[in-house]
Amino acid sequence: MKVRLATRKDTQTILDLIIELAVYEKLEHEVTATVEILEEWLFDKEKAKVLLGEVNGKVVGYCLYFYNFSTFLGKAGIYIEDLYVKKEYRGSGYGKQFFKEVAMIAVDEDCQRIDWSCLKWNKPSIEFYESLGAKAQEEWVGFRLTIEDIKRLAGK
Repeated sequence: MKVRLATRKDTQTILDLIIELAVYEKLEHEVTATVEILEEWLFDKEKAKVLLGEVNGKVVGYCLYFYNFSTFLGKAGIYIEDLYVKKEYRGSGYGKQFFKEVAMIAVDEDCQRIDWSCLKWNKPSIEFYESLGAKAQEEWVGFRLTIEDIKRLAGK
């Protein structure tokens, strides 16, 4: 698999992969992203980066990441929002190859951690992450404010 940084011309492909991932996670009802939204946030505002994996010129998966910051370490880290390999290509080492690529970016940019989340029911992914040496952060509880919650909190 060849891994490359996505460009604006890849936006429809990225959206298609996001939808595939959402279907796999049983969350397709939550996808509101569009090509226009992704172009704005990925390429105009540059708020995240996308790596695409290709086999024989065909996109087989993607990894979307952005930078976070650890105040305790005083340095940036990388947060992987999505890592997805199409079903027919799983088990070929492509997921591990995406992680190696992100790890190389982290080392090159002096990032101190790579973080991500995984749905509790997704045992195959959890086992895969543990095989890489990843450790579940069970002492932390994830929280989220949706846009409605944010507007209410902001008084808007």
